[in-house]
Amino acid sequence: MEIAFSRLIQLQHVDRDIQTINSLLEAVPAKLDAIDQAIRRTAEIVAEAKDKLAANQKKRRGLESEVKAFKEQAAKFRRQLNDVKTNKEYSALLKEIEDASGKVDGIEEVILQEMISADDIEKDIKTAQEKQTVEETRLREERTTIQAEQKELEARRDVLLKERAAVLPTIPPDQARLYLRISRKMAGVAMSPVTDDFCSICQLRVRPQMLDDLMAMKEIITCEACGRILYWAKPPEEEDGEEDKADTTAGPE
Repeated sequence: MEIAFSRLIQLQHVDRDIQTINSLLEAVPAKLDAIDQAIRRTAEIVAEAKDKLAANQKKRRGLESEVKAFKEQAAKFRRQLNDVKTNKEYSALLKEIEDASGKVDGIEEVILQEMISADDIEKDIKTAQEKQTVEETRLREERTTIQAEQKELEARRDVLLKERAAVLPTIPPDQARLYLRISRKMAGVAMSPVTDDFCSICQLRVRPQMLDDLMAMKEIITCEACGRILYWAKPPEEEDGEEDKADTTAGPE
């Protein structure tokens, strides 16, 4: 029976390429999600800075209301000075006026500090907005690149799937079934080349008699350790030697 080694090897190469492309495509959603999260984060930084400014302004309005209330209270006490009858009452009002004025001074100092903080926050907002613009542009370009690569991979996979569909029927059914069974069991790798007397995947040394049978390529032989289909791969130096020999025997034109 003919053993379709060349077509089995071709099928293996196609399947490995498809497997590689599928792995790359499976990573695309996570990459795009990470980009979307990064874009949202740049917007959140701006929003957080604006919220901080809003909180600052709200605090200042509250403090300004307190200042107004204490000033009104002090003014009320000053008006009452004209109506007091005793020095004790007069002194008490002066103390109230002094306390209210002191509170006004303290609160106005806090308001000043909040105004300085507001200036810093506004600078932070401007910086965050500028960074948001730059980062969003970069991230959207990165997303576009990934999506373009995704389309290229999908197109390449379509070509490979068509090639696979064309190759598979040309392989004798029993050989194809064996290949597919091993491929499912071995994570998509059903074939293993033998180089330097070893299975290239599990590194088991191939027995001499088995090696002779492999080189004859008359039957399917599976690795005694990993169970993959073995095939003889000529060492590069051997192939080069054959090419040199061919060049020598060809003679001058």
